[in-house]
Amino acid sequence: MTSSASRADQPTVADTTAWWSTSVTRIAPGEIELRGYPIEQVIGNVGFVSTIWLLTTGSLPSATVSNLLEATLVASVDHGPQAPSIASARMAATCGVGLNSAVANGVNVLGDTHGGAGQQCVQLLNDLVERHETEGVPLDQLAREAIADHKSRGVFVPGFGHRFHPRDPRRDPLLQLVEDALAAGDISGRHLAAGLAVERALERGERRIPMNIDGISAIVYAELGVEPELARGLFVLSRSVGILAHAWEEKQAGQRIKGPLPPPLLADYTGEPTRAVPGARRPATP
Repeated sequence: MTSSASRADQPTVADTTAWWSTSVTRIAPGEIELRGYPIEQVIGNVGFVSTIWLLTTGSLPSATVSNLLEATLVASVDHGPQAPSIASARMAATCGVGLNSAVANGVNVLGDTHGGAGQQCVQLLNDLVERHETEGVPLDQLAREAIADHKSRGVFVPGFGHRFHPRDPRRDPLLQLVEDALAAGDISGRHLAAGLAVERALERGERRIPMNIDGISAIVYAELGVEPELARGLFVLSRSVGILAHAWEEKQAGQRIKGPLPPPLLADYTGEPTRAVPGARRPATP
């Protein structure tokens, strides 16, 4: 016979339905709502980028937020097959896996080093703004201190400089949109000021290290109040478009099992020279 104590330990229907409770989507027979908005009203009235904002933040964006978000997502979609995430997806696509697996393969290499600088830069900007506003330290001084700290730890300042572009071509158009939004009074400009302070502090005479796509994207996301980790998620969402396009192109080409080097090239071997295993019998000579 089941005791009252054991019955009390069993989950109820309410416990079960609360297990994966969500404020994002309500589903019922014949009904779908996104953050409370019926899907039949969302379709045709809310754009895809605005729907991203709605689902991740819970509210429909203003025109300025939607425009800034769309421009930033567009700017981050792709950086060619030399980008590890793209190369990884293309190689996977030649190995007989489905398109979804090839895309997942590319997304899964977006980590702290390749794909994480935007998140790190948002956090840096947040820290600079907070210290500036709570301690009253000038942003230029805080920027110099931050750069010195990164240098002492032997790490790059996230969001600034580019290994390929002397000046990232995505910087200026996005920066102009941010400045336009500031002039219109739609954003505070606090994180923009912090980002520009870091950029100034990185100047060394004629040598300049302008912000890259991660830096200007971080300014946009920080100005819009996006949390650092979500900023990385939005970058991953954007780069997934390029990953998908490259994986699909590679599958259409029909070539099988493409490795990192074209044949007949082989990676350099830097180990021990050819040697015999001690005690091994030599194969008979035919």
